[in-house]
Amino acid sequence: MKKGQIYSGIVEYVDFPDKAVVLTKETDINGIEKKYFVKVKGALPGQEIEYIVKKARQDKCQGRLTRIIKKSPYETEEPACIQYGICGGCSYQTLPYKTQLELKKKQVLKLVNNVVEEGSYIFDGIFPSPCIWEYRNKMEFSFGDEYKGGPLSLGLHKKGSIHDVINASGCKIVNNDYSKILDCVKEFFTGRHVPHYNKNTHIGILRHLLIRRAASTGEILVALVTTSALADVIEWSGLEELGSKLQDLDLDGKITGFLHIINDGLGDVVKSEGIYTVFGKDWILEEILGLKFKVSVFSFFQTNTKGAEVLYNCARNYILGDTINDVQESSIDGKLEDITLDEKSGKCDNICVVKEDGMDRCNKGDNGFKDKVVFDLYSGTGTIAQIIAPVAKKVIGVEIVEEAVLAARQNAEFNGLSNCEFIAGDVLEVLDMVDEKPGFIILDPPREGINPKALKKIIGFGVDRIVYISCKPASLVRDLAVMQEWGYKVERMVCVDMFPQTAHVETIVGLQRQDM
Repeated sequence: MKKGQIYSGIVEYVDFPDKAVVLTKETDINGIEKKYFVKVKGALPGQEIEYIVKKARQDKCQGRLTRIIKKSPYETEEPACIQYGICGGCSYQTLPYKTQLELKKKQVLKLVNNVVEEGSYIFDGIFPSPCIWEYRNKMEFSFGDEYKGGPLSLGLHKKGSIHDVINASGCKIVNNDYSKILDCVKEFFTGRHVPHYNKNTHIGILRHLLIRRAASTGEILVALVTTSALADVIEWSGLEELGSKLQDLDLDGKITGFLHIINDGLGDVVKSEGIYTVFGKDWILEEILGLKFKVSVFSFFQTNTKGAEVLYNCARNYILGDTINDVQESSIDGKLEDITLDEKSGKCDNICVVKEDGMDRCNKGDNGFKDKVVFDLYSGTGTIAQIIAPVAKKVIGVEIVEEAVLAARQNAEFNGLSNCEFIAGDVLEVLDMVDEKPGFIILDPPREGINPKALKKIIGFGVDRIVYISCKPASLVRDLAVMQEWGYKVERMVCVDMFPQTAHVETIVGLQRQDM
């Protein structure tokens, strides 16, 4: 096997999140057959694929997918989106939803069982998302062209490209309101010949379009991101005209705010050097488990609102020491036939039913929490903290994003919770400044996991129980290995599918401190 050569083979299995392993056989000049296991991103189990070798070592071979020769026998669904295979997202569309769940469950268990003894903990299965289509409440779209020199495009990056942008109108993982807004904005700027920002030359104007839509209220926030040069080609009245066109759209929800964000930075990231309100307010109102949240354009908030209710129900039960089935109907633990799906709406039935209002249930029993100070580390906008607050003595949330902390404080006041404190700063530094000692710790770190130094400080508090919520199982496994070395045992684990049609999944782990 040599770098640069093209080979083909069958995908034996896929490691999280999309690392397909292909068995390739080759006969050397002596007639001896050699087997190579090559990792190729973007393929599905059972597919026959063609790939070009990027790295060729006996113990570590990597390839780049060039084409799908033959579909997998698991691919029994027709893709719902016309951009399937071109867009870089939703790679699981051709797999039945039950198969998606089974695949994710196996991937997580394989990772965790590498560091935690299989059978030494209770696995509560994988909970499906209540909706498998139109579930996302936030999207960031890019301006660009579908090909070099092509017409203006507004959507998502083409698979494998950082430059080409394909139109995302018709995207199936968001409400159709998104498509109507995209079409309106694209048509407006196309008609005025406003150029998109070029990442190479750093010349141009249009950069991104952010849309947030609350699942519970239908409120929509639209934010246009451009360079400051927009003022040279379109006066403020022009944006007001666009705002009027947006307000005239026939939508299921309602646009309650339209913002203009200035970004003259060179990097291809969404950031603000100034926010101006064209009309309306700069936040939308969302509701989860009886709590109300003001969500601003840059606030961290779970992108699947209905899925978040499932996630937080599971997390709350792990925190309070209840069994999962006290609140949930069933998970996928080998009983895939229990799932039924409404083909038209994309909603799953007979799963994840919240039996009681979240706040009412928290007030019914505290399992000894009324005297505990709870640390919610990497707390975001404080959703989990506020769910737990009614049964805790006090909840202290720590989050590095200052805007998220301000939102958390406002939301706690909005929900009448006086025992929540939110601190802006790095967990590693803030823990040294907090006088209170925790009786319980909740961890919900970003994808890269927990800073090793911060993790040692967290372990050093010596609390009896910790609940860890992870959006990246590989980072979770790394941190679990350290926590076990320092006396914590994994007692329970559950997965929640927050991202149908994609390779990603959330995982919750309950840990108990053991006597050393």
